[in-house]
Amino acid sequence: MNAHTWARILQVGEGFRLADVDPESTPGYEGGKAQGKADLAAGLEELNELQERLFAESRAGVAKDAVLLVLQAMDSAGKGGIVRHVVGGVDPQGVTLTAFKAPTEEELAHDFLWRIEKRLPEPGFIGVFDRSHYEDVLIGRVRSLATPEEIERRYDAIDEFEARVTDSGIRIIKVMLHISSDEQKERLMERLDRPDKHWKYNPGDVDERMLWPTYMEAYQAAIERTSTEVAPWHVIPANHKWYARLAVQELLLAALQDIDPRWPKADFDVEAEKKRLAAS
Repeated sequence: MNAHTWARILQVGEGFRLADVDPESTPGYEGGKAQGKADLAAGLEELNELQERLFAESRAGVAKDAVLLVLQAMDSAGKGGIVRHVVGGVDPQGVTLTAFKAPTEEELAHDFLWRIEKRLPEPGFIGVFDRSHYEDVLIGRVRSLATPEEIERRYDAIDEFEARVTDSGIRIIKVMLHISSDEQKERLMERLDRPDKHWKYNPGDVDERMLWPTYMEAYQAAIERTSTEVAPWHVIPANHKWYARLAVQELLLAALQDIDPRWPKADFDVEAEKKRLAAS
């Protein structure tokens, strides 16, 4: 299965229902964990080369395109693992990572997209948002941090914003890592059972768990309202970490293959430089 097939299988379509997605499933993939890890390692070679070409275009001043990977999920769904095992496998010089936290007073004084726009990747870069502007229509809706009218306005603002971003040459890959409530419970319990994982545990995660159905409703609404032709959502079953990582890697590969970055041509006489170097 090639990268574009992965993208088609995981992309949200008309009539999408999050409740119909089985977090235990591995859509389009027949291999198991061992094969998945092997395919992840094999795909990393191509991902590395495509990303290096993209970054080389940036260094040469000829890059026109960039990639933005938006990761959204409930706590412990595996966003950090994606960053480490997929994005972490390429040259960090060509990657910008932003983990959006609660907005500061300065950020709250502006529209919710103000801080997002400041962190968009430059041409030639892969940008990663660990959480994003979608927090403003997820937590904002679940915790009633904004009125229903404001949430509706934000959906429209996001669509307009993402259309403008894609017009500028940034390919947006929007991913929801979808785990089950039971799987999250196991992962959070593991963090409590292991002292080396205590730093990852946040007591507030249990408070959010109590609102699981409401969060699923919020995700359903956000996906319905903001999955567009230029910036579609991809929902990835994530109970199996190896599958989620492989799926995200394939989505990145599809985007980079479409961009098809090329090695920049030398702006100097290569043969003359060989002679100068040999004589030095």
